[in-house]
Amino acid sequence: MIESARRRFYNAGGPWHRCRLFEALGSTRYSHPAMYDMDRKLAELMPWNGGTFLEAGAHDGYTQSNTYYLERHRGWSGVLVEPIPELRAVCERRRPNSRVVNCALVAPERAGATVTMQFGDLMSIAGEDASHARAGLAVAGRAGYSVEVPARTASSVLDDAGLSVDLMVLDVEGKELDVLAGLDLERHAPRYLLVEALDRGAQQRALDGALASYYEPLQALSEFDLLYRHIKADHL
Repeated sequence: MIESARRRFYNAGGPWHRCRLFEALGSTRYSHPAMYDMDRKLAELMPWNGGTFLEAGAHDGYTQSNTYYLERHRGWSGVLVEPIPELRAVCERRRPNSRVVNCALVAPERAGATVTMQFGDLMSIAGEDASHARAGLAVAGRAGYSVEVPARTASSVLDDAGLSVDLMVLDVEGKELDVLAGLDLERHAPRYLLVEALDRGAQQRALDGALASYYEPLQALSEFDLLYRHIKADHL
């Protein structure tokens, strides 16, 4: 009964409405939805107002968002990429100061086609295998489904937005290297990159290698989330 009530609360947007109520009363108590306090850590590391971001895997714009606090309370704006259409629609309502793009970020050779997404709520994933998504569905209490979405590179999204970004956040359930392959670092190098590595032991060496010419590892913001800083960050 308790678990069922908790699921209903979250599925009805309970945490979001609570956040907005407290914000209306002048409190930011629930304005830090990121896991492991990552949004607080980012705000400390990037103390300026009015920055820009791209967050891939934006979900509903609030739940576990690493950029919500920066947008709502620090004047940041940017691009939110969310491939699941129903989540993108909610994200658009909740994040009015940013552009929400409905696509899956891919490597250049896959751009222009479509990608099959398996809905798994916070664990939605690209590909035909729905096993990873099922773990997210168990938490959300939702039924799974698949949907075809546009495939685009990160650089094409930034070109359309006419944006250079201070912070790029990648939460793409193991597809991080594909997304980075579609980011032209000569033209669109973020000052900071926050990359989720669910299998850190297997992924970190590959990520470090892919970014070595442009980025240095700064710190791990959690057991699974790696923050990189551009080697010329002070001049970007």
